[in-house]
Amino acid sequence: MKRRGLTPIFGALAAMPAPAMAQAGRIDLANSGDTAWIMACAALVLLLFLPGITLYHSGRADARNGLSILIQSAAVVAAVTLLWPIVGYTLAFGDVTNGWLGSGNAWMLGQLGNVRQGTSTPESAFAFFQIALAGLAPALMIGAWAERARFGWVVAFCALWTLVVQAPIAHWIWGGGWLARRFGVLDWSGGLVIFASAGVSALVVVAILGRRLGFPGDLPQPRSPALSLTGAALAWIGALGVCGGWALAANDDAAAAMIAAHIAIAAATMTWAAAERRATGRVTAQGLAKGILAGMATIAPAAGYVSPGAAMVFGVIGALAAYHIRPLIRRGLHLDDAFDVFAIPGLCGMLGSILLGPFLSPNLGGVGYSGSNTMVSQVISQSIGLGAVILWAAPATAIIALMASLAFPMRVSEDAERAGLDQSSHGPQPDGLPR
Repeated sequence: MKRRGLTPIFGALAAMPAPAMAQAGRIDLANSGDTAWIMACAALVLLLFLPGITLYHSGRADARNGLSILIQSAAVVAAVTLLWPIVGYTLAFGDVTNGWLGSGNAWMLGQLGNVRQGTSTPESAFAFFQIALAGLAPALMIGAWAERARFGWVVAFCALWTLVVQAPIAHWIWGGGWLARRFGVLDWSGGLVIFASAGVSALVVVAILGRRLGFPGDLPQPRSPALSLTGAALAWIGALGVCGGWALAANDDAAAAMIAAHIAIAAATMTWAAAERRATGRVTAQGLAKGILAGMATIAPAAGYVSPGAAMVFGVIGALAAYHIRPLIRRGLHLDDAFDVFAIPGLCGMLGSILLGPFLSPNLGGVGYSGSNTMVSQVISQSIGLGAVILWAAPATAIIALMASLAFPMRVSEDAERAGLDQSSHGPQPDGLPR
């Protein structure tokens, strides 16, 4: 596969923050092939978490709570999908002003440009891709508070979170905000914007919410490891659409990003299987599913910037890190992150973002550094980006969680938790009428 030059990659990055409106007095024509590509990738993004991540979480829940995961996920994605075109898109991808939030030029998607500046696709296709992508982080976080969070609180929290936490971070990095312009922070398809922010926020929520009854040693077994692995496999396919779609064109950059993502996920899956086999003497469906998520998150920030060989290294390092850190979260910190949202996608997204610094080097097969950047300065930039995400996401999440709890209590009662949320929150009432 031929290597890509620096000009297309960094030229596109530099152009993206520009205003979305077409220039006055001129009509830009969209490329039909690129338009079809980004719309197809948006559909693959939806496949990633509806049904991918949703089934992955539902299979890991016990027999009393699998349905509640599906219901929470569907409601949250619907809520985010409505909020993002109303206000989320313009906060993240509106015209750049002070670098903190986009301007209000795209409220309700009312003034979209004919063609998204710096691309050959209509801004409506670009907006559809972003609306689809906005549901991924909330869908991931549902796995952290599984089996004990109240439905109303979950929907309210995730709706607020996507506007207060995710949209600003997306603007800072993807929308031409201060992290991208001032420090040159890179994030190809969500290592910081999606996975790191979701992981940090999930950890904050579970610290506030508390542990499940019986944690850690007296919890029921997952209801369907096969369903969990099926969901992870769908997420694998969807991740190719996320990485390929961020090229914003049907070209070599898209193909290279998809190859890198596919290889990284495969490497992480086999690494997790090998580590599990060495530790327990067997390979499990749940282990393979976790390896898939580890690879997907680790390569997300770097898929379009690194070589296939480097992608393999990303997958191996990400899987090993998540495999060994995951028990420490439970046993060391005593935090009940039910389905390891921080320890797997969160941690791996952070790790991949830092690894991008050295592996961007042409000597290691990367596309090279922009301007006067070096390996050291890029690692520093990526670290600044990660620090900014953590410092914003953690306190903002705590405030949002407590605000949402004023309207909806965060946690179900002990009796409801023992009965399971499928029955206590979503089953028929004692008189037989639906709730």
